[in-house]
Amino acid sequence: MTPTPFTAADATAVSAVSGAPEDGGEAVAVHLPAGRGSAAITAALAALIPLLSIAWAIDVPRLLGVAFFNEQFVAAFLGIALAVVYLSRPLAGGSRGRLPWYDAIAAAAALAAAGYVAIYYPSLLERLWMRPTDALVVGVVLLLLTLEGLRRAAGLAMLVLVLASIGFALLGHLVPGALQGRQVPPERLIVYLSNDSGALLGLPLLIVATVVVSFVLFGNLLHKAGGGAFFTDLAMSLMGGYRGGPAKVAVTASALFGSVSGSAVANVASTGVITIPLMKKAGYRPHQAGAIEAVASTGGQLMPPVMGAAAFLMAELLQISYADVVLAALVPALLYYAALFIQVDLLAARDGLVAADPKTLPRVCAVLATGGIFALPFAVLIYALFSLNQQPEYAAVLAAASVVVIGLFLRLRHGPGGLGLSLRALPGVLTTTGLGVTDIVMIGAAAGIVIGVMNVSALGFAITLSLVGLGAGNLPALLIIAAIASIVLGMGMPTLGVYLLLATLIAPALVEVGIQPIAAHLFVLYFGMMSMITPPVAIAAFAAANISGAGPMRTGWSAMAFGWSAYAIPFIFVCSPALLLIGDPGTVVLATATALSGVWLISAAVVGRLFARLPSVQRLPLAAAGLLLLIPHTDTLPLWTDLAGAALGVLLVLWNLRTALAARPAVAAAGPIVESA
Repeated sequence: MTPTPFTAADATAVSAVSGAPEDGGEAVAVHLPAGRGSAAITAALAALIPLLSIAWAIDVPRLLGVAFFNEQFVAAFLGIALAVVYLSRPLAGGSRGRLPWYDAIAAAAALAAAGYVAIYYPSLLERLWMRPTDALVVGVVLLLLTLEGLRRAAGLAMLVLVLASIGFALLGHLVPGALQGRQVPPERLIVYLSNDSGALLGLPLLIVATVVVSFVLFGNLLHKAGGGAFFTDLAMSLMGGYRGGPAKVAVTASALFGSVSGSAVANVASTGVITIPLMKKAGYRPHQAGAIEAVASTGGQLMPPVMGAAAFLMAELLQISYADVVLAALVPALLYYAALFIQVDLLAARDGLVAADPKTLPRVCAVLATGGIFALPFAVLIYALFSLNQQPEYAAVLAAASVVVIGLFLRLRHGPGGLGLSLRALPGVLTTTGLGVTDIVMIGAAAGIVIGVMNVSALGFAITLSLVGLGAGNLPALLIIAAIASIVLGMGMPTLGVYLLLATLIAPALVEVGIQPIAAHLFVLYFGMMSMITPPVAIAAFAAANISGAGPMRTGWSAMAFGWSAYAIPFIFVCSPALLLIGDPGTVVLATATALSGVWLISAAVVGRLFARLPSVQRLPLAAAGLLLLIPHTDTLPLWTDLAGAALGVLLVLWNLRTALAARPAVAAAGPIVESA
């Protein structure tokens, strides 16, 4: 099932029950029931989702002198989210009419079952080994409601995956060979999956309920206050005066905002409506404009310090510091954007796309004077994370609070219709945040179920053993299999859902064969995100194509070309951890420099332009030179690959430069052609 869009009528309904203006937040893929009372209940429950996350992040129970298990909080959070799903998402898609009686019953049952677990969890915990009747009944209700909620929120494919894992838990002992699992009685499976901290109420849903929701709220508040427009204007003022300026604006703005958004598709929808028309106006073809925006938005999920909240979960799963994850992800992300930026620049040079008229561009000083204050929330976020060593969710809440203060100040300064937030807008932002995260909540719950199945049935060990067997001791073969599997499994899923699934299913096999854990997890994250721009289900590219008016598949294939580096870089840092800043400084600097040189040469070969147009016979050798520079220097691969790539690359670059210089007199004789640097 494809989630349906949040319509203008729905926004009006939210406004009516929350007191917020109709633009009180980002669009989300849900519908509110038509009845005013039902809409009010739905809006209130949705707003309660981020409020509950805030309360847990700032440790309200401790401040009140009350102690709760994490599982109690997660159960209450899940119950509210499930109720919102059944109240806001129709059974079979399409527009929500009057609330059906069965959805009302399902929402009430979700609140009751989850509430029972939240209230009585300490007692249940002591009796779980006996598989008590109340735990079994509540477990059946929670699991069934979660599965149907998953179908409504995330689609049929994710549901099939979860059902397949449950089926394996029940029947896996009958499977012959390496995939044979442990026999698990049905009643034990139900009680374990629904009540144990290693399953539904475990780490994935806890991370979603705290970190993810806090950062989504932060992003929504920032966007509502005018921060998104500020970053776009800033990028335009910095890059608009150069050739291909609008495309460079798209790259810069999407990198800035995409890291916080947590969704490549959401980032395309928010920044693409501005950048794609600008790129088309500058001369980029529709499929090129859409592809550039899709690749830039997808890369935002790989860019530190936030990485679509995946960085925080990765730190938790690997039991390393958040700073270690950020440092490891830094160089690959910079190489990704360097490749895209170079291609955008050379494409503009190849097609004669001149710079925008400086008179039409916003001035940097004016942009900073108007919206420079929006840099403060990011300063608060970084200071809280690194200087105060606060938990990510607490840091996000502090950053969100600073946005509210800044927004109120700007509204007082500029008045209605200008930058900033009003107090009346806050309920609407809370509501739309709660509505918008329900799909991620359901995916987090699904991930918990899958992890629980793997724990109780030994499925995780079986998958790891099978993948290692498929690789047959051949590391390149194993990496290729893992890359393909990650792309397939990641199709249509948001960043955190992609990573949760792949970290559970694929990454352990890579670690098992000796790959460094951080490299293995970044590898699956990269290829999981590449599902966003890889046909046939390239949803970020398809969303961009819808805005640009280009064909979806053509945009998808073009996005693959612009994003080529993301298909190569993970193989490089798996073999050369120096790109993850692991190793001595000399090795790190050499690996980074050669990788950047290789990215430049391959990007030029892809576009067909260096200093001048590249003849077809030169593009392949240039790409080969770049590939030789990209191949890491290891014990089995000596330095000669870098030397050979550098020698061939210098020869071809000098040849192309000679061609460009020789063409200048002819160009001058034909008439002036201005090409902005």
